[in-house]
Amino acid sequence: MATAGIDWRTGAPVTVYDLEQPRFQGMPIHEAHQPGYLYVLHRRHADGYDPVRNGPRTGASGVIVCMEHSGTHIDAVSHQADAQVLAGKFDANAVATAKGFSEGGVEEIDPIVARGVLLDVPRHRGVGSPEPGEAITLVELQACCERQGTEIRAGDVALVRTGLGAIWHDPTAYLAGPGMHGDVSRWLAGIGVHAVGADNMAWDVIGLWDDTDGCTLPGHLVLLARRGIYIIENLLLEELAAAGVREFTFVCTPLKFTGATGSPVRPIALVPG
Repeated sequence: MATAGIDWRTGAPVTVYDLEQPRFQGMPIHEAHQPGYLYVLHRRHADGYDPVRNGPRTGASGVIVCMEHSGTHIDAVSHQADAQVLAGKFDANAVATAKGFSEGGVEEIDPIVARGVLLDVPRHRGVGSPEPGEAITLVELQACCERQGTEIRAGDVALVRTGLGAIWHDPTAYLAGPGMHGDVSRWLAGIGVHAVGADNMAWDVIGLWDDTDGCTLPGHLVLLARRGIYIIENLLLEELAAAGVREFTFVCTPLKFTGATGSPVRPIALVPG
């Protein structure tokens, strides 16, 4: 939900768009990242209610169990390897320990504050969202950029809306959704973006073979494993798109899970006015 804010330097209004999907047991989870997410209310207010000793105050707390790559999250470079090499420089096995990675862990990702751009594929098409399993091509994405008047630059965070964000509560349909063709990832890597993201499970099309790089999930190979370009998945882009926003300040702060291959995130888009 968009909220109102103020630029403290100028006093000008700012609209803040929340780009995180809600987390709940039963939300869409890639099969490689099951069991996904669980929250259990461990201590209830009634458990510690003792007004004679403690007065009227009570507390409650719970336990969160989740995979790094569940819900809206960012992939660290240790998440993917190219012929057992991370980010083109680390031996994936030499830097792996029982407690995580000594190189390429998510704690190495600095807080991201960058120019964000939104490429709205359904609006570009004007005829609904891409089909399940469809690979969004480079030709179409470049045409989308041209139609929007959007230029992607080095250091940007490029976000692509497929329309899947609207069906987050339908895991079967969501997991079968579209993604980016490998050529899209190769193009964005060539530009030198800081990160990419989409409102789908894996940025790429799950299970689709890429002939150029000879693999599935080519974006994960090209962006993460070879270039160290971060991937943010399961974004909520519906409200941002509905407002017609194409350029914004993108803010994302991964948690410092030492040695982890990813982190839950709550990204936001800051838009003047």
